Amino acid sequence: MQGKWMMLFFLHMCSSSLPLLWICVGWNVEEVTGSQQGIPLSVVKLWASAFGGEIKSISAKYSGSPLLQKELWAITAPRPGTNSSSEASTSGKGSGRLSPKTSAACLGGWDEGGTARGNARKYGESIQTAIKRRLQNPNLGPSCNEKYKELEKSVRVEEIDGVKLVKNLAIKMEEMFRKKAEATRRLVEAAEEAHHQHEENPDLQYEYFNAVLINEVDEEGNNVELGGEFILEPNDHFNNLSVNLSLSVVQVPTNMYNKDPDIVNGVYWSEALNKVFVDNFKRDPTLIWQYFGSAKGFFRQYPGVKWHPDEHGVIGFDCRNRKWYIQAATSPKDVVILVDVSGSMKGLRLTIARQTVSSILDTLGDDDFFNIIAYNQEIHYVEPCLNGTLVRADRTNKDHFREHLDKLFAKGIGLLGDALTEAFTILNNFNQTGHGSICSQAIMLVTDGATEMYDDVFERYNWPERKVRFHLCFRPGGVLTRDSVTPQLIGQKPSGKDVVITTVCVFFFTAGYFSQISTLADVQENVMRYLHVMSRPKVIDHEHDTVWTEAYVDSALSQAHKLKDKAGPSLTTTVAMPVFSTKNETKNQGILLGVVGTDIPLHELTKLIPKHMLGIHGYAFAITNNGYILLHPDLRPLYQEGQKRRKPNYSSVDLSEVEWEDKDDILRNAMVNRRTGTFSMEVKKTVDRGRRVLIMHNDYYYTDIKGTPFSVGVALSRGHGKYFFRGNVSVEAGLRDLEQPDVALADEWTYCNTEEQHEHRHLTQIQAIKLFMTGRRPHLKCDRELIQEVLFDAVVTAPLEAYWTGLALNKSENSDKGVEIAFLGTRTGLSRTNLFVPADHLSNKDFLTAEDKEGVFNADHFPLWYKRAAEQVPGTFIYSIPFSTALENKSVVLASTAIQLLDDRKSPIVAAVGIQMKLEFFQRKFWTACRQCTALDGKCIISCDNDDINCYLIDNNGFILVSEEHSQTGLFFGEVEGAVMSKLLQMGSFRRITLYDYQALCREYAGTSDSARTLSDPFSVVKWLLTELVIFLLEFNLYSWWNIDLTVKAQRPRGKTMMVPCDTEYPAFVSERTIKETTGSIDCDGCSRSFVIQQIPSSNLFMVVVDSKCDCSSAPPVTMDPIEIMYNESLKCDRLKFQKDRKKPESCHPFHPEENAMECGSGTRLTVSSPLTALLLPLLAAAICR
Repeated sequence: MQGKWMMLFFLHMCSSSLPLLWICVGWNVEEVTGSQQGIPLSVVKLWASAFGGEIKSISAKYSGSPLLQKELWAITAPRPGTNSSSEASTSGKGSGRLSPKTSAACLGGWDEGGTARGNARKYGESIQTAIKRRLQNPNLGPSCNEKYKELEKSVRVEEIDGVKLVKNLAIKMEEMFRKKAEATRRLVEAAEEAHHQHEENPDLQYEYFNAVLINEVDEEGNNVELGGEFILEPNDHFNNLSVNLSLSVVQVPTNMYNKDPDIVNGVYWSEALNKVFVDNFKRDPTLIWQYFGSAKGFFRQYPGVKWHPDEHGVIGFDCRNRKWYIQAATSPKDVVILVDVSGSMKGLRLTIARQTVSSILDTLGDDDFFNIIAYNQEIHYVEPCLNGTLVRADRTNKDHFREHLDKLFAKGIGLLGDALTEAFTILNNFNQTGHGSICSQAIMLVTDGATEMYDDVFERYNWPERKVRFHLCFRPGGVLTRDSVTPQLIGQKPSGKDVVITTVCVFFFTAGYFSQISTLADVQENVMRYLHVMSRPKVIDHEHDTVWTEAYVDSALSQAHKLKDKAGPSLTTTVAMPVFSTKNETKNQGILLGVVGTDIPLHELTKLIPKHMLGIHGYAFAITNNGYILLHPDLRPLYQEGQKRRKPNYSSVDLSEVEWEDKDDILRNAMVNRRTGTFSMEVKKTVDRGRRVLIMHNDYYYTDIKGTPFSVGVALSRGHGKYFFRGNVSVEAGLRDLEQPDVALADEWTYCNTEEQHEHRHLTQIQAIKLFMTGRRPHLKCDRELIQEVLFDAVVTAPLEAYWTGLALNKSENSDKGVEIAFLGTRTGLSRTNLFVPADHLSNKDFLTAEDKEGVFNADHFPLWYKRAAEQVPGTFIYSIPFSTALENKSVVLASTAIQLLDDRKSPIVAAVGIQMKLEFFQRKFWTACRQCTALDGKCIISCDNDDINCYLIDNNGFILVSEEHSQTGLFFGEVEGAVMSKLLQMGSFRRITLYDYQALCREYAGTSDSARTLSDPFSVVKWLLTELVIFLLEFNLYSWWNIDLTVKAQRPRGKTMMVPCDTEYPAFVSERTIKETTGSIDCDGCSRSFVIQQIPSSNLFMVVVDSKCDCSSAPPVTMDPIEIMYNESLKCDRLKFQKDRKKPESCHPFHPEENAMECGSGTRLTVSSPLTALLLPLLAAAICR
């Protein structure tokens, strides 16, 4: 019976049309295979052909793609009603225009579908090739051939010079960075001069604008002290914050007294910076925040802005522990931290020790290296795998060590000598390897006492050079002697042999230092004091080194400003310089007054990138001297969990973690070492939130940015990405079409720099272009080359406006409102849109708006629909469901196609057009096509309505667009039909591509956190209670029963999880382009399940028909879920030890012979108070590397 049906169908199809004979023959061969599976391949092919023809007709008609393709060739012919003389070509090579009469003769006879009447278009041939072939047809006569040649002259395709491109970009970035550095240097000069003229007055009374208190009133309505009326006005240049462009404000840390004499004097003389702040902003209106962070702790910020405490009434901001401050104040250093874990360190002492170590780690930056050793009668590396070496002090490594601090417990006796020997040995050996800072070296000692001075150790490693300096934070309760360091009991007095601490500093060390700590709240303040010691050589040398930070977000500052940005805080780099005391009487003391800085939002860098020259998939990126990403489109610093949050290690993402295909770090190391060169490799670029992958070959070009530690690179994809299309039209014609209401330019692209002059800030890009091109604003800085191409694109795409309007006005068209939007984008960031339904009736209102980040031209990428269409076969449409709307009741389908100038891999993609249609409309077209059959009596032997089969429509990445179960729409096909997907992978119809994510976050059970992290906020309730407890114990001397190991921990609610950094591996799937149709069967639990997959013509879609009679639900699904890469202990250790190439900072100031070695700190003799509080904290020994 089935064979009879097949023969009838064959005879019917083959007799109906002779040109279909080749289809019939092909069908006969395939049907033999298909018949064995039970699903006739010919029927599925019929359905696919019917649906493909219908949906392409709709997509082409409403997108206007055939019209735009023709316009690319006919653009040189003036439209009716225009003055041809005013639209003459500006190329200087002849107009290259077809006259209306010649245009009709050469291009006439082409219908809207892109086919020539009387000159059939070849199968698979694009409209461009067909037109080109028609124009070159010798039968058309010489006039058409000549005009074709003239047209080729006015429309040029040029290969992009990547080396020249990246060098020009580096020059632009260098110029921008130079301007910011000059503004910072003017602040340094003004600050040092103001301080030089100021005489310290401990009784000075001065009212200043406190950032927290401004515009605050008391209960009676009067301004509070240090508040006062402070005028604030909203300013879009500062994230729409209300600011004062005439004055700065002063922020004082919550734990400091607003009227401390040191602060009042510093605030008074630094008022001189207000004038420079304002002048800098006038000179360079692109500047944002300028500031001065004082060594005394206050922070002066311009423009003035109101600061807001958090819910606890606290502002967790201290400028002195910001990276820009520490990096500018000190030189790079290698640090070994020694922690005493002997029995006497039990209880609160160990808690404070952990907090102290955590605070020390906060002062280390990416140019520093460190290790932590715990000691009692033995030496214990906190991370055993790092025995005898140091690691970079990046966020990941510091957090790793903080986790291990909570595992420390106190027992035994403390033998400091062995620990000191180990520390000196590590520093000496590590320095000889050439790794590390290659500058200063340091030993930090955290202990409650020592039994001797260890003269032999110091004489062996630190004499006679005396390269080590000491910073000693001492908790009252012990006494230091020349012969010993011994905690004394209450009532005991120092012996006659006691020698002041300065003896230790001078004899064994260079310019040592100590300070005192009494409570937990004192830890941070005292740890910060060692920065003063480390900065002395730089101050005495009077070297104002310019430093640049990595990309970062200051969340404390954003919170204080109540900054609300839907996209989350923006990444910033800071240029900073130290400010020194220039008074002669303090010269050899090396007094650091503070650090000045200027922020540079990284989106300002993206404005310099010539995006139109990089192609659809091209991009620019920049890295630091440590290989960390400064700028890259694949850097993901934020994650979404209720609100945008920073990832823990967002600022130390290495280039090798993004360009991970470069297994040998060739590109990374060349850029770190500031070379200029090129590199090529095949890459796998994910799009659509990582769900899809594009495989391409990239050429990289890179060079350094002079005057900074940064290097910049550009990536160009081979093929159309290496070529640029140029065309010329008159300014008048271009401006006329550019000002049409349906035209928009990319918001984040810079056609004209309207930020440089205050009077230009109100201008839109189109307004600025018009003023610039007409000569009315000659001082505007605009990209003339880009503008010329924008004008060309505006003229080329202008006919679409009238075309779309005509469709919208035709009541017979689109009667069911299935097509909602038609849209277009060009290589210059120009876009056009047309609504076929009222805006409030759109199914997806976010599409083509700022809310749809992947659907619009962005600072670093083309729209997703543009990128995907560019990789399809010319003339085909790509269909997809936006993942943001896939599971909503009102969903849409996007269809887009790329417009190429020529059928040539070297031809650039000049535009992409598409439509948004209702998902329900799209699915209805599919089910209608699937009801067709070839039976003469109209009784189909198979239908998608039958319960025996399941019909799906999937795209080339395996995502379901149509299914009988609506809930399956948008899901990956392998999750629904795991057995079938596995078979398709096995047969080669689809292939799995393994991808890696080194910026992933994984959920982890939230156990207890280490106390050091818990106590990082000195104003938390826990800290307050502990401090009060210490005072109570001091008063009543309860040490006799204080014998339990009290460790303060923050218990997270049980059962909750937290997000932690991890590495993951995940798959993506793509169809094999050469396989158009496949049949197969699967053995499942004693039955055979057949299926047919057939490509939808001129699309990226596939129809899949599956026999549902055989249950294969026991087969595991094929998912796209990421899998965390688990590293065993050996691999973890290797990863920790591995030192990637880095370029150390050129400036190093570890030592100066004029340092005042007698300045040893805040006291010269320490006496006993209570053994409970006898805590010897950070003992800094900075060994100089010559």
